[in-house]
Amino acid sequence: MAMLKMKIYGYRLRALLSTSLSSSPFHSVPSRTFSSSSFEVLNVYNGPDGLLQGGDLLTPQLFIDSSTIDPQTSRKLAVSVSNCILKEKKENWENPVMLDAPVSGGVVAAEAGSLTFMVGGSEDVYLAAKSLLLSMGKNAIFCGGPGNGSVAKICNNLAMAISMLGLSEALALGQSLGITASTLTKIFNSSSARCWSRFNAFNLGSQIIHFLVFSMFSMHSCFLLGKKSGGGERVCSTILKYAQCDSDSYNPVPGVMQGVPSSRNYSGGFASKLMAKDLNLAAASAEEVGQRFPLTFLAQNIYTEICNDGHETEDFSCVFQHYYSGKGERN
Repeated sequence: MAMLKMKIYGYRLRALLSTSLSSSPFHSVPSRTFSSSSFEVLNVYNGPDGLLQGGDLLTPQLFIDSSTIDPQTSRKLAVSVSNCILKEKKENWENPVMLDAPVSGGVVAAEAGSLTFMVGGSEDVYLAAKSLLLSMGKNAIFCGGPGNGSVAKICNNLAMAISMLGLSEALALGQSLGITASTLTKIFNSSSARCWSRFNAFNLGSQIIHFLVFSMFSMHSCFLLGKKSGGGERVCSTILKYAQCDSDSYNPVPGVMQGVPSSRNYSGGFASKLMAKDLNLAAASAEEVGQRFPLTFLAQNIYTEICNDGHETEDFSCVFQHYYSGKGERN
């Protein structure tokens, strides 16, 4: 499945970029990579047949890596690329350049051309490459220097995981106490629990304070991790814009919402094993900065358990059913 996704991304991108070069300052098709781990990315660039193994002279002016990997690997690769020399110097470009540009949206968004790119690197290079990115996606957000696109992606997915856990826990608790998930969902979507990362109403009298507190700590943890990993304010603003609560768009309870993975036995969507992988990246980054991020490690442990129990290919919202023992509802 990972290879299939990479092929879908790659084939569509190659076609789109080939038709976009006329409006771009780049005179050769940029080299673009999608891989599932830092090891694979390093092998693609520095391995025996890697992109950087042609000596110090390279043909591509621009390298774009859209893998979800740790920020330090992205930063090391950016340095490696910039230390090379172009075979043919074009205008003011003497050295090849690199952007880390992980995406949000998955295969469906790639096919529809509606991906969101979170971009780290030189701002001048980002501006020069923006038209290429927008030929495939609907958004391209500059996050700051090299590696900051990777910082934004792992913090975005961390917020998504913790928010899903908070939502699932609140819905499961409500079911156990006698209220239906569909009723709670209506409350969430019309009160202060709706998209807490974007709306600042805080109603202390609400019955959903449990979920509010969880979501507040979720965003606080992600902001701190983003800053400590070198992301700065740009990364935090990107997380705030795109990390949303799931009750009104990605409900985890079977039978409450149509067209989402929970409505089709958690098939499709974002696999739990990929969420676990991204949480491992977040946990490793948290350890590097040496600050307390308890929800990061809690989410990591929960999704690791979900995968170990045989649900690694199911959408990450399956945590409602397989971890919290929540029940579906009939339409």
